[in-house]
Amino acid sequence: MQCKHHPERSAEFFCASCNGPLCKECAEEAEPGQYYCFECAMLHSVSEVGISIKEKLEKGEEKKEKKKWGPFRYFVIVCSVLILVMWGIIIFGGQKAPPRTVDFAKKGRVFLFMVDGALKRYAHYEGSRYPERLSNLVPKYLSLSKEELFHLDKLSYQRDPKAGYLLSLAKAKPGEMKVILTPGGIEYTQPQPSGGA
Repeated sequence: MQCKHHPERSAEFFCASCNGPLCKECAEEAEPGQYYCFECAMLHSVSEVGISIKEKLEKGEEKKEKKKWGPFRYFVIVCSVLILVMWGIIIFGGQKAPPRTVDFAKKGRVFLFMVDGALKRYAHYEGSRYPERLSNLVPKYLSLSKEELFHLDKLSYQRDPKAGYLLSLAKAKPGEMKVILTPGGIEYTQPQPSGGA
């Protein structure tokens, strides 16, 4: 007779539950001289565990005590709530532009970094793409009114195939280092010497 799982092998044992023929590899010895196939061995072990638990409960060996809420459980709940709130803010509140509290006419570099942040938010929410023009950032990613759009003319912006984009002030003050912002970071260039020889 052949093994029920391996037809090429001869059976040496029989399952004590389903009476199926088994080879050495398929036979599971639950008790001395009592062999089971894999499926029946699993059922046998599960049923024995169930019986032993039932007996313990009936004998009263296991008493269920009401567990008190300790500080660790409160800590876990508070941390879980905070994590959910942060994810909610990231997912549902991340597209709003930050409120403007700076006079752009006086603080050109501050405006430069605000627009850089808006470009990064745009890329994050628009599939790692950058806008054709800076005006495409308004109002979803950059908080500017229609009357303030002229401030964007103070910046030099171009999309770059390697860097992603290059953003700088259109006109740097004399003797001031030129700041060029890219998705990879900040680049500085030395100021051009004023006057000629």
